[in-house]
Amino acid sequence: MAVLALLTLGVLAACGGDAPAQDGLARMELASPPDTALVLPTVCEVTVSDVPDDAGGALLVEWDLVPGQQEVSLFEILRFAPGEEPGVVGSALPGEREFTDGEATSGVSYQYVVRAVTAGGSTESPASLACSPVAQWFARGRLPTLIMAALFSTAVLWFVRKAKAGADLFIRKIPGLDAVDDAVGRATEMGRPVLYVPGIETVSEVGTLAALTILGHVAKRVAEHGTPLDVPCADPIVMTTAQEIVRQSYTEVGRLESYDPSRVAYLTYDQFGYTAGVDGMMVRDRPTAVFLLGTFYAESLIMAETGHSIGAIQIAGTKETSQLPFFVAACDYTLIGEEIFAASSYLSREPVMLGSLKGQDLAKFAIVCFILLAFVVGTIGYTIDSGAGSPMAQVFEAIRAWFN
Repeated sequence: MAVLALLTLGVLAACGGDAPAQDGLARMELASPPDTALVLPTVCEVTVSDVPDDAGGALLVEWDLVPGQQEVSLFEILRFAPGEEPGVVGSALPGEREFTDGEATSGVSYQYVVRAVTAGGSTESPASLACSPVAQWFARGRLPTLIMAALFSTAVLWFVRKAKAGADLFIRKIPGLDAVDDAVGRATEMGRPVLYVPGIETVSEVGTLAALTILGHVAKRVAEHGTPLDVPCADPIVMTTAQEIVRQSYTEVGRLESYDPSRVAYLTYDQFGYTAGVDGMMVRDRPTAVFLLGTFYAESLIMAETGHSIGAIQIAGTKETSQLPFFVAACDYTLIGEEIFAASSYLSREPVMLGSLKGQDLAKFAIVCFILLAFVVGTIGYTIDSGAGSPMAQVFEAIRAWFN
């Protein structure tokens, strides 16, 4: 028997086989379970709340995480309404613990599940309590805006009432507008026309509207003195509007028979074609007073230099800040910044317009003061009194919260 066993082992070895005992030992070692298993992170305490101060349709989902042996690579947010299957509505980065669902429907209750995705698998949280988005009538975060708007509106109404009562409201002198009468008077003395250029934009531009408003005042002065007035236009609608404004001005001063609609003419839409036409009028007619008011671009210096070369008194103004330096260099008077928009109130002294202008000036002054106050608070607020809980620190913190 011993000899038979030895022969059997020899045959197995020659065939490349292993002994039965060794094969069984290897199978037992492969089948043995690992000593420890990886613990996945767990999502817990999922809470859902309505997003405050909104028009509805949004819910805020928040959750906590119990760390595991594997890092979370992504959070998936699942949403479902009663009787529906959960569906993924968004995702969050590993370091985030909240998600805003902006695609919810107001009045519908939703529940949420947060899934933590790792390299070794994923875990899901229990379903949250049901919550529905609700629209709020008032956004508390915009309360400072409401207060400031109410204060500014009250200021405008108060100034309008004072202007209607006959109060003499002070407005800073604008030399360019004060020189209108002098320019028209000089043109009358020299027997030459007045040239009024309302810019190259359409009537829908606020700069063109401001220029047409000033045109009405200039046309009245021209009609009173009997001086010819030329208004070349780059837009047919601007031409029609300017004709009506000039006609109305002549009518108001009782000189309608002197009105010539052909002097308010349309030249061309082309920017530099219009510029060449205006320059040709300057060189041929040699007007004594030139008004360049409206919206201008690259043609501003060309026109202003031509007017300067013929020795005309030039009053210019535009809302395009990039063109103001050219007008300042080549013209006698320049309306800078918002002066061109304040011109109608300045010239007409109409109570409603004058009161609105004063109210806007007060609002701008208040905004500048708030900016300075914010600068002071942000710069030296913590250095004045850094004691925790001190009255001064609380005051500065309240001011800082207001600005934020």
